[in-house]
Amino acid sequence: MPWKETSAMEERYRLIRDYLEGEDVAELARMYEVSRKTAHKWIGRYEVGGMENLGDQSRAPQSHPNTVSEKTEQRIVELRTEHPRWGPKKLWHWLEREEPDAARPAMSTIGAILKRRGLAWARKPKRHASVGTHPLGVAKEPNQVWCTDYKGWFRCGDGQICYPLTLTDASSRYLLRCQGLQRATRQLSKPVYEAAFREFGLPQAMRSDNGPPFASTGTQGLTQLNVWWIRLGIRLQRITPGKPQQNGSHERMHRTLKAETACPPQANLRAQQASFDAFLHEFNQQRPHEALEFATPASRYQSSARPYPAKLPELEYPAHFYRRKAGPNGEISWNYSWLFVGRALAGEPVGIEPIDEDQCRVWFGSLLLGEFNQRADLKGKYRRSGVWLKLHSPSGLPPPAPDPAVNP
Repeated sequence: MPWKETSAMEERYRLIRDYLEGEDVAELARMYEVSRKTAHKWIGRYEVGGMENLGDQSRAPQSHPNTVSEKTEQRIVELRTEHPRWGPKKLWHWLEREEPDAARPAMSTIGAILKRRGLAWARKPKRHASVGTHPLGVAKEPNQVWCTDYKGWFRCGDGQICYPLTLTDASSRYLLRCQGLQRATRQLSKPVYEAAFREFGLPQAMRSDNGPPFASTGTQGLTQLNVWWIRLGIRLQRITPGKPQQNGSHERMHRTLKAETACPPQANLRAQQASFDAFLHEFNQQRPHEALEFATPASRYQSSARPYPAKLPELEYPAHFYRRKAGPNGEISWNYSWLFVGRALAGEPVGIEPIDEDQCRVWFGSLLLGEFNQRADLKGKYRRSGVWLKLHSPSGLPPPAPDPAVNP
């Protein structure tokens, strides 16, 4: 029976003292009720380091076959310094893709290295939104849906205001445009979209929020920018007000954009745009994306098969539709009356679909603007020039576009 743990050090001291006085090792083992091997161990420890060497020592191995080399650790530190917002997952997958022959520790080991070097910090607890449905669907292929928005404005170092206009592909996360503008207007944003359409082709749908220049308080929220998109055969998708999570991937990109390019802002708008351009290249070509199984957006994106037309195509309506051109104030003439369809549609052709003797639907391309009843909206009055008909918003989701397809 070995000595008690509470007096182990005292027993070891006494064993060494008796050994120094000339006691035999076998007799010492019998006296202190330990094996001769244990007695020899403590005597050997004393001879190497004196009485101070009799304490308990760590049982951890002196070396480990999976120890990270100094060179590998230094490479991880260099990558983290170059990309301060990349975590262990992104660093690991970048090393796997770009330096496959180099030593690559586990993600947990990379995290431990970053923490030990003071290059990692604890994240704040996430606040999860309540679970809800996503009415806009999920893009499964490139160019099915493009997402667009303005990142909140800020001032550059010289005081000039910058409105970053961004455009991404919802499926591949490819950042198509990131342009710093002085104002959030249709006049300044349209050339940015036009350049993207010329380079990458046309998407099937465009997703945005409900702020200007993407939406208005007019009929169906139409703006002149929306009208241009519809003329190009692009469907409109708007998120529910107050539900930015419906455009979550784009909002997440905005958070990274702000952290890496505008904290702090650059000296002026030109320098800020150079920072945006560098971010766009890194985001598309280098940064691994977890939603893409850590591939890069550039490896998943391909241009649209629908080229940007040299001339804006004319809208076509089925033969049984009545075609009317909206006046400068957004009204059309119908059966000796006036029907207001929206100022954004000034000069644009709309289609009127008769449903029955009194009820009609009004379309702009594939978008259902609303419906009206000739008798009820006239409230029993005789039709006469100058009477205004009321356009009612369609209830629920709009029905499918007329067949044949409205847009070419």
